[in-house]
Amino acid sequence: MFFSWSSLVGHVHVGTRKATHNFSKNKNMNKLNNGIRLLLKSNRKLVHTSAEKRAPYPPFTRETAIQKVQAAEDAWNTKDAAKVCLAYTIDTKWRNRDVFIEGRDAIRDFLRNKWEKEQEYKLKKHYFCHSENQIAVTFQYEYKNREDGKYYRAYGNEHWTFDENGLMKIRNASINDMEIQSNERRIGIGDGSWCSDGVQR
Repeated sequence: MFFSWSSLVGHVHVGTRKATHNFSKNKNMNKLNNGIRLLLKSNRKLVHTSAEKRAPYPPFTRETAIQKVQAAEDAWNTKDAAKVCLAYTIDTKWRNRDVFIEGRDAIRDFLRNKWEKEQEYKLKKHYFCHSENQIAVTFQYEYKNREDGKYYRAYGNEHWTFDENGLMKIRNASINDMEIQSNERRIGIGDGSWCSDGVQR
């Protein structure tokens, strides 16, 4: 088959024009896609940042440390594991009695299991002392054990360490249980001053 020089040049010109058009189109699409990705990334960061903060923030004063303690008491008394775990960092580390736990998801599962076992749960916390990003707490809580049907009062001490966003990244808790009678329950009655020093029976 015979092609004239002018015909061949014409085909090359048309092909080049199409290739240039496609390249420009692809380049614009890439810019658009990159812009969308940056926007989504920015939005995710904004949502993450706003959701991953829990006031008050370090450095703590005595007043803000007490606020932190009260917020924790209120949250735990809801027994809502999905909400309570949001006060902790994604990679939070716990020692709870003789159990070592790491990660927010593991904390959520631990709390769900805890409150399934510990029925009629009531907690009272008291501020003990604080430093720039740490708080020490004494607490007592009462519950009915689902397995044996008996009532208990737990006595404990906690050391908390927070990140700059006010989320707890380390929790160390030492806890002992004492069996009580149902009519000996006292948490939720009065102002809770009986457990301020953590040594009253």
